[in-house]
Amino acid sequence: MSTLSADTEGWLSFGKQDMMVFILVMSLTGLQNAFTEIMPEFTVGPLELGVGGFIFIPIVLVLLFRTYWAAVAVPVGEIVFGEILLGEFDGLGAMEGLLLIPVCYYFAAKLLQDPENTTQLAIVVFLAEALEEFFATFIDIGKVYIGVEELEAVPGLPESIIVLEGVDFLTQLLITGILFGVIPALYLYPKLHGKVEPLLGMEPFEGERGGSMWHGFSPKALLAVLITFPLAFVAEAASEVGGAVNVVWEPEFLATFGQSYIVVPIVVSAIVASIVWYRATQTA
Repeated sequence: MSTLSADTEGWLSFGKQDMMVFILVMSLTGLQNAFTEIMPEFTVGPLELGVGGFIFIPIVLVLLFRTYWAAVAVPVGEIVFGEILLGEFDGLGAMEGLLLIPVCYYFAAKLLQDPENTTQLAIVVFLAEALEEFFATFIDIGKVYIGVEELEAVPGLPESIIVLEGVDFLTQLLITGILFGVIPALYLYPKLHGKVEPLLGMEPFEGERGGSMWHGFSPKALLAVLITFPLAFVAEAASEVGGAVNVVWEPEFLATFGQSYIVVPIVVSAIVASIVWYRATQTA
């Protein structure tokens, strides 16, 4: 069986293993996203607390395979199984996640240099979510300031977009970043590391025992983050303005068929993931 090391390949190299990884990550991300749709939200005073996603699943997969294509598969899975199959697709609106999530996840994943170091693992998982949420927060603030979106005041909180978005940013870091990110990832990553990658024809990342995170710092990856942020803002602002060149498909299947329709993306994503896993185990 031929294997490849993700860290020795170029960013955009794309082979058979990359395709398998891409489809697996895409389907599992779509699966967790579909389950997130049925999770209840709770109200605590003026705050609405909800799970932004079980991000430990996509970030652990990105950490295992350490390729840019694995990171790209994360937002693609959300778009395909969480938007298109639910009939809630806004082309330009989907660009924010499609642009920001891969570069933020990939930049953070490269920083993990010692797979057995739980402190590094916790920092990397938290940083991946924090970066994406940070830029998304500034995009939401910017849309209000340039006038393409109105401020939605929350009773009990000052009518300031900075305060509102800041509070939401912190609650998402706590709930999504820590409770459904860092904590489960600390358990899941060591369990899967070295066991899943060979099945897809990839060498497990061995890293360096006691290696510094600075060894994984990539100026190119950081530059990609900084370039992508304004592009994501322009795309999101354009989607709010309307009238621009856009692809919108909104039959809103959930509203038409009821909450039971959520079983469709769950079943489809589970089937796709199962097929990929079966083929991988048969050819390993």
